[in-house]
Amino acid sequence: MEQIYGQIRQYIDEQRQPMLSLWEELVNTESGTGQIEGVNAVRGILRREMEQAGIQTRTIPIENAGDMLIGEWNTGSGKAPLLLIGHMDTVFKEGAARANPFRVDENGMAHGPGVLDMKPGLIMALYAVKALAAVGWKERPIKFIFASDEENLHMFSNAKKVFAEEAEGAMAAFNFETGYMDNRFVVGRNGGGPVIINIHGVAAHSGIAPEKGRSAVLEAAHKIVEIEAQNDIPRGRLINCGIVSGGIGENTIPDSCTIRIGIRFPNMAVGQEIFDILRRATGHNTVPDTTAELDLSRVMQCMDTTDGVMALFGHLKKTAAECGFGEIDCFRVGGLSDSGITVACGVPTVCGMGPRGEGNHTPNEYADVESFYQRCILAACAAYTLRDDFAEG
Repeated sequence: MEQIYGQIRQYIDEQRQPMLSLWEELVNTESGTGQIEGVNAVRGILRREMEQAGIQTRTIPIENAGDMLIGEWNTGSGKAPLLLIGHMDTVFKEGAARANPFRVDENGMAHGPGVLDMKPGLIMALYAVKALAAVGWKERPIKFIFASDEENLHMFSNAKKVFAEEAEGAMAAFNFETGYMDNRFVVGRNGGGPVIINIHGVAAHSGIAPEKGRSAVLEAAHKIVEIEAQNDIPRGRLINCGIVSGGIGENTIPDSCTIRIGIRFPNMAVGQEIFDILRRATGHNTVPDTTAELDLSRVMQCMDTTDGVMALFGHLKKTAAECGFGEIDCFRVGGLSDSGITVACGVPTVCGMGPRGEGNHTPNEYADVESFYQRCILAACAAYTLRDDFAEG
C-alpha cells in the first residue's frame, strides 16, 4: 500500500499549480447565496473541470437558488457510491472579491472570500478522484453533490429534499467543509435553524370595542413564556424566541403576531423534544379564539455521531497514520452543515475534510495552502483503502 500512497502523493504534488490556479479562479468568482448567476458561474467552472476529468455531470434546478451540481465517476461499478459533498455558495456580498481578491501571503496562507468556506474543498474533492484515476483505482463509484444555497440553510428552496434523494443508498460520505487548525475532524454537528410561529387573533378598536378583540400579541406572550421555560442548556436543548413582531398601533388590538425562534439540538432525540414543545405550544391557546401555525421547514438536521460515523473516522485515522499524514483526532461542533442530511439518510459521514484555516464568514478568512494539498492526499488515500465492510470493525 505504501507504493500506492506514494503514487497518490506524487500525483497531487505534480498538480499543485493547477489546483492553486483553480482555487484562485473560484474565489475570484463571486457566489454569495443570493448571487444566483455567480453561483451558477462557479458551478460552470467545476462542471468544466469534472468533464475534462471524465466525470459525468448533471445539474438540478433548485428553487430560489443556483443549480445543484452532481458528478458521477466510475458508474459501471455495481457497488454503492462514496459521496464527496460540499457547497458552492458563500456568505459574502457583491463586491467582496473585488475588494479582497485571492492571494497567498508570505506565510503560506491564502486569503479571499470563500477561500476557506468552502471553495478549496470542492477542488480537493475533484483532485482526489483525479488522483484515484491516475493510479488506476476503480473499486466503487464516486458521486459528487455540490449544493448551491447551504449558507442560508436551504431556507427558501427544495435543496434539502433533493440532496437527500441524491444521497440515498450511498455507503459513506466525506464533506469538504472547513478544516480545523488542530487537525481534528468533525464527527458530529448540532441541528437547528429558524422556526416561525404565526399567531392569528381578532382585531378591534382598543378604546371603542376592546371586548371584541382577541390579541395575537398577548397569545404570543403566553407561548413565549411556555416555550422559553423548557430550555435545557446542559443537555443542549436550546430555544430562543429572538424576534417578535405584531400589531399596527397602540389603539388597535392586534390580529396577528409572528414569533421567530432559533433552535439548536445535539442529536435527534433532543431535536424531537424541541419539536414536541413547539407543537404543543402552537396547538393550544390561552387567549380565546386565537389560532397559530408552526413552520419547521427551515430546520437543518443534526449530524448524529453514529457508530457508522465513528467507524468511518476510525478508517480515516488509520489511513492518516499509514500514509504519512500524521495523527488526527475528532470532535463535535455547533455549526450546521449538509452532513446532517447525509447522516439522517443513514450514510456515515466525516465532515471538516477541507483545508485548515480560521475566520469563516469574515473578511479575515484564511486557509493554510499546504494543508490544501496534504488533506487532498489523505482524502484520496482514504477513498482508495475504504472497504465495503468498514462499518463492521
